[in-house]
Amino acid sequence: MLRLPTLMSSITASCSLLFTVSLIGQAHADSMSSLIAQKSAQLTTTTSYRYPDLSRQAPTVLPAFLSGNYDNVDSEYLPLLSNAEIQSSPAAREVVSTARKMALNERTIIQGGCWDYLNAVFNRAGVTRNTIHKGTYGQGPYANSSEIEAGDWLYYINHGYNGVEHSGLFVGWVDERAKQALILSYAGENRREPARYRVYDLSNVYQIMRPSV
Repeated sequence: MLRLPTLMSSITASCSLLFTVSLIGQAHADSMSSLIAQKSAQLTTTTSYRYPDLSRQAPTVLPAFLSGNYDNVDSEYLPLLSNAEIQSSPAAREVVSTARKMALNERTIIQGGCWDYLNAVFNRAGVTRNTIHKGTYGQGPYANSSEIEAGDWLYYINHGYNGVEHSGLFVGWVDERAKQALILSYAGENRREPARYRVYDLSNVYQIMRPSV
């Protein structure tokens, strides 16, 4: 049996050991907490993430001169027609505007075919025409899409109608890479129909006449 002094000494040693272990454990916990806090601060400063802004396109507001209901132009192409009339050069704007009035507002009928109709448009617009590209129907050379502007009078192969020759007024590209463009076209041939805005394949444009003042 242990004497009292010896027992007290043993208890004291055990308490000291427990206290030392407790201090080591607490120091380890404090060290881990500090490390976690440090890493969190580093992540906050180095990996700050911003969600990308959503692309929101403003709704297209058409001008008053295109506020009607038309059966000779698809409504989805009205913004393209509006841009052509607003953003073109003065001579081209006059041609596009005159053509729009004749086709949509007045529903003008001209005796003859596509050439006669566009000739009337240019005459009413009071502009002259400059030939800036000239080729032939069968051999070209055919124009690049970058050469064509709104208000241009084009001659091209009509791939949608037996590959015949045709002419029309260029409004704008629907899909430039695919050579798909909005064109004001007049059928004529005694159909008694106004000109129509339709999409044509402009892979083979062999003449470009541009309005000028």
